[in-house]
Amino acid sequence: QVQLVESGGGLVQTGGSLRLSCTSSGTIFKIETMGWYRRVPGKQRELVATADSTGTTNYADSVKGRFTISRDNAKNTVSLQMNSLKPDDTAVYYCHLREVKWPDTRAYWGKGTLVTVSS
Repeated sequence: QVQLVESGGGLVQTGGSLRLSCTSSGTIFKIETMGWYRRVPGKQRELVATADSTGTTNYADSVKGRFTISRDNAKNTVSLQMNSLKPDDTAVYYCHLREVKWPDTRAYWGKGTLVTVSS
């Protein structure tokens, strides 16, 4: 069973920075994408950033230019460097991994780490 564990969340002031990390364990056949999503209470979980095995990245418009995702394919880890944080970035951040074992795909989620940005 694949497990994802996030770390690095916490409380930061507006304009500050945090770095989230996610480690994976268990047997993984092939990873299609790894990334980060976030959820604010009462709202849907939303994509923050993803990276595929070729290094292609995808960001939500709201974080472009402020957040940077990096992935280590050898270690099956993913990180999110968050700069110029705003109160609107306050959320629980979830690590996500999509495994592909053709023709099936399977998604795994971490338990989340809370990021709080104070104004």
